[in-house]
Amino acid sequence: MDLGLKDKVVLVSAGSKGLGRAVATEYAREGAKVMLASRSEEDLAKTAREITAETGAEVDFCVTNLSKRADIDALYAKTVERFGRLDVLVTNAGGPPAGTFENFEDDVWEQAFQANLMNVVRLVRGALPHFRAVGGGRIVNITSTSIKQPIEGLILSNTYRAGINALAKSLSVELAPESILVNTIAPGRIATDRITELDGLRASATGLSQEEVRIGNERLIPMGRYGTPDEFARTAVFLGSYANTYVTGQSVLIDGGMVRAL
Repeated sequence: MDLGLKDKVVLVSAGSKGLGRAVATEYAREGAKVMLASRSEEDLAKTAREITAETGAEVDFCVTNLSKRADIDALYAKTVERFGRLDVLVTNAGGPPAGTFENFEDDVWEQAFQANLMNVVRLVRGALPHFRAVGGGRIVNITSTSIKQPIEGLILSNTYRAGINALAKSLSVELAPESILVNTIAPGRIATDRITELDGLRASATGLSQEEVRIGNERLIPMGRYGTPDEFARTAVFLGSYANTYVTGQSVLIDGGMVRAL
């Protein structure tokens, strides 16, 4: 299948590691030009070099604090200066701290709000003029299966990921007449550093080994294993591709059947 991504320009936030990197790499494999954004110049430069070496695609990067409006404005300016247009936005951010309601005061809630919800608002706002300039666009928001089923001990993530999902559903209605499609993809237990971190926290809290935690989690997944970043990325890239012409406003769980909610 031709995904219609040859020479399209894709912006991936938090694109230097984990799921963001996997998605950026898959877009590059499909012939897209990719702009990466995150806070670490060292990680960004390394990832850009490695994706280009693997795929031959044009990949650039911009050091960006997604909590700052000025940084996001600079990110879009660099993207358009480098590649001349924007066709796809993938929003992504590292998860906020794990914990329960009584663990966090207002300052932590505010930090998580800026880093995990307002960053999406600002990224979408910045993308829209560029999508309109080319007659349409695709937005893919990376969240979590907590949008369907809250995850114990992740109250900040549960709250703000749900907000992103509601935002995306609203935007899908508002932007559909302009051929801008908006979807949300929700990873379950995909084998990344973030999942390793969460398994480690669970192990410390329960006295189990990290391997025992993983085995216990795998028993809850009908497919019997954690997913791979590449498996996640292939679904993300289809929804954010130009082969997708009619799917918008949807939340797709990539979780091996783990979440049982309808």
